[in-house]
Amino acid sequence: MKSLMNIPLVSWENGIWMIGVFALVVIVLVVAVFALMNSGKK
Repeated sequence: MKSLMNIPLVSWENGIWMIGVFALVVIVLVVAVFALMNSGKK
């Protein structure tokens, strides 16, 4: 029974990659929105 306790239920490596990719996409979208807002003032 104790051998079952050693199996990880969450793949932290996969989760960290997904969070990193999501954060990168959010940052790119925010930069794009600010660029569009600043270019429309002319």
